[in-house]
Amino acid sequence: MNKNDNKKEMFAHAMSCLMKDNIGTSIELLDKILDSDPEDKLVLLARGSAHLKSGKAENAIGDFSRAIDVDSGYAKAYHLRGLARELAGDNNAALKDLDKAIEIDSEYGAAYFSRATLLTKMGQEDSATEDMKMVTHLTSVNLESFANENNVWHSRQMQMETMME
Repeated sequence: MNKNDNKKEMFAHAMSCLMKDNIGTSIELLDKILDSDPEDKLVLLARGSAHLKSGKAENAIGDFSRAIDVDSGYAKAYHLRGLARELAGDNNAALKDLDKAIEIDSEYGAAYFSRATLLTKMGQEDSATEDMKMVTHLTSVNLESFANENNVWHSRQMQMETMME
């Protein structure tokens, strides 16, 4: 097994631990990966998510900021850093991060939802309503896309079955 395979296995195990709320083990594994590759933005995002899940907002903000330093166009890192900043009580900085995530990826529905939630909390219901309209639109587009892809698959499957008869 080569070094890259070991890294993939360790990352998969870390994510499994995170999903099972074994956050300490997850962070330990992610720390080991980052020791050998400190600029892996996906691992930084994962470790930041683990810190966020455990309520350690400042640690999460640090990891998401490092991921942004590695890739300034990483919309998910801005989104998650916004959530961490909100948890830390810095709603204005959180809003700036959510705005940036949407600026980078105008079809990032989760960022619109998070921003709508924050705007509502901040008493800006009109802006929040606009974001929720966008979430509804993007959900509709995604469902339509999924249905179309499923129909294409189903049509091809039917063609293959007909050819095999």
